[in-house]
Amino acid sequence: MVVRTRGTVRVDVLEKGSGPTVVLLPGALAGLSRWEGLVEELADDHHVLMVALHGHGATPPWSAPRRQSLTDQVRLVHAVTAGRDEPVSLIGHGIGGAVAMRAAVELGERAETLVLVEPVPFSLLARAGRHDVFDDVCRLRDRVVETAEAQRCAEAAPSVTDQWFGEGTWASLSQRCRTQIVEAIGPGRHEWDAITDPGLTLAEVASGSAATLLLVGPTPQPSIRDLVDVLAQARPDWTVREQPGAGSPAEPGSVAALDSVVLEFLRSAR
Repeated sequence: MVVRTRGTVRVDVLEKGSGPTVVLLPGALAGLSRWEGLVEELADDHHVLMVALHGHGATPPWSAPRRQSLTDQVRLVHAVTAGRDEPVSLIGHGIGGAVAMRAAVELGERAETLVLVEPVPFSLLARAGRHDVFDDVCRLRDRVVETAEAQRCAEAAPSVTDQWFGEGTWASLSQRCRTQIVEAIGPGRHEWDAITDPGLTLAEVASGSAATLLLVGPTPQPSIRDLVDVLAQARPDWTVREQPGAGSPAEPGSVAALDSVVLEFLRSAR
């Protein structure tokens, strides 16, 4: 990956292939490596830009003396797509999915296709009156923030992982995946601010015109399940599909099937 600079924005981006532009925004816990296979397949007939969010890869960590917003992360997308006017497809997973949703709104008609893999703009739960579920999310957020500030990421990673993905998940993960999760907890303290921002509205993340596929695992975390329900009600024109591999990082055998679904949707939506 290569660090690009545009104005004051520096972003680590993997660029590969030629053709219609696809911006890939990986989730924090799955890491950049989870999408390597999809990048290779997309690069056969797409111009792929895989962007590392703040604090991941060589993209500088968030350092502003205020809470991070999704728009702050979207500046990275603008930095790698500036100077172009062709349509853009966006693929986002987890926090990357929330950023992709906001990017699609900011890009307007340029955002042609949007693929969301369990996106996490959790503020929408509170907006929809699902306060109990949102409160559970905020308790996990507070724990991650406390862990990061105390520099106890490695110590807390197993229990945080099992709390989010289900008991026994940590034990099933490869060492590579465990390392990615530990490394993601630090930047996650700021990402949680962006996805639990009480001012975030549906219009800011779900009002775009892009053809949209929303993928969710067969047994999603309760807050994800409720959030997908909120989004499906707000945007009945979006395609919602249950897909193995969209959830826990402990499902490596389902990655290829998930990638195939993403590729099929992108190519059929042209």
